[in-house]
Amino acid sequence: MTATMETVIPVIVYLLASIGIALWARKKASDGTSQGFIEDYFIGGRSMGGFVLAMTIIASYTSASSFVGGPGVAYRLGLSWVLLAMIQVPTTFLTLGILGKRFAIMARKTQSVTITDFLRARFKSDTVVILCSLALIVFFMAAMLAQFIGGARLFQTVTGYPYAVGLGLFGISVVLYTAVGGFRAVVLTDAIQGIVMVVAVVVVLLAVINAGGGVEKCIATLKSIDPGLITPTGPKNAVPQPFTLSFWVLVGIGVLGLPQTTQRCMGYRDSRAMHNAMVIGTLLIGFMILCAHLAGTMGRAVFPDLPAGDLAMPTMIVELLSPVWAGIFIAGPLAAIMSTVDSMLLLVCAAIIKDLYIHYRLKGDASKMPVVSLKKMSLITTVVIGGMVFLAALEPPDLLVWINLFAFGGLEATFLCPMVIGLYWEKGNATGAIASIVCGVATFIALTIMKPAMGGVHAIVPTTITAATAFVTGSYIGILREDGKTAS
Repeated sequence: MTATMETVIPVIVYLLASIGIALWARKKASDGTSQGFIEDYFIGGRSMGGFVLAMTIIASYTSASSFVGGPGVAYRLGLSWVLLAMIQVPTTFLTLGILGKRFAIMARKTQSVTITDFLRARFKSDTVVILCSLALIVFFMAAMLAQFIGGARLFQTVTGYPYAVGLGLFGISVVLYTAVGGFRAVVLTDAIQGIVMVVAVVVVLLAVINAGGGVEKCIATLKSIDPGLITPTGPKNAVPQPFTLSFWVLVGIGVLGLPQTTQRCMGYRDSRAMHNAMVIGTLLIGFMILCAHLAGTMGRAVFPDLPAGDLAMPTMIVELLSPVWAGIFIAGPLAAIMSTVDSMLLLVCAAIIKDLYIHYRLKGDASKMPVVSLKKMSLITTVVIGGMVFLAALEPPDLLVWINLFAFGGLEATFLCPMVIGLYWEKGNATGAIASIVCGVATFIALTIMKPAMGGVHAIVPTTITAATAFVTGSYIGILREDGKTAS
């Protein structure tokens, strides 16, 4: 058996196992009422325990950028990027601590199954629902495109097989297990993928340190290459302090505006599960991000002349591990990508079926549609959306990183203020939510395209300030309007 086949076989086994979990989850799905099926398919019947909740938040949050792109930047910029990446440590704690309990209570009261369900119940506005649904579909499809391409290129780099082969294996398997198993399959595979990711980064980091002659020697080698690699601001001040501070908004506070993570706050079993997940998730995501980015940095000492930083993680896996172990641990980056895609795919499907079709076509009454028809529609919708992204990925665009960052920034601009401020501020209303979405998305798109000089500050910072100001101002305008109507 060739080394390439020894690498590919563990990947195929891993993908087949994911599909097997989906088939098991399909059997566990509710065959009762239509509403029961919807809750089971899209949020797993609100039954997640603490460990599974923690792992699915971690897995849905981490992606190609966390496992390949981030270590790739650390390869170029050194320890400064490790420091910056650790801002992501409170992701699970912030998401569950700020949104978790209050969001879950309100979601159960209003029988909300999706983020848009909650926003509809909170703001009672069709305009808010349609804007959010369209934003979710557009930005998620763009983000999924980036993930599909990243997964296929990773497979191509590691195995040497053509790009189309990797895209086919990766795309078909992730679409199939999501379409067949729904939320239950997604969170179970997320939990497994989270474990694979943690083990993979530890093994790769230890292999790199060993190949570099130990930590002390690796640091000395980095210093000899460029002393800036071991400073907090990076080579030639590549990571200025304003950029570091603005990263707290982008990957710190901003995660509260990512539907793929906030959706998880609807699906846990009880408050004990939530509290356990906060501890487990914070510890594991911190450990995983530290190991992955340190591996990228130390990899510069072992492989100093790679043509691109994104090749750092695949190169370390292929060159420092045996073919079989390389195949097993390349599943780590693939798991990070798959776990992001499946969450997005499920939410796009939910936006189309639950938020738009059932609400507007069936007047919000899911019982008008038999369970069998709902299952068929969910399956077909997921396959069609996944197929569209798959076809777009056959001819990958050059601006892959830009598309990914654009998609996530757009999601945060759309959902952050209506979700967080709307959850805690009773005076917030539909006028404020609409103003926040329109102004936030417009500001983010304008800053991303025009690229004005902002002293190292990321576009998401002025976007968030604009969106929050628009939400508060718009809400007061809405209050004045209501008072005027009441007076007349």
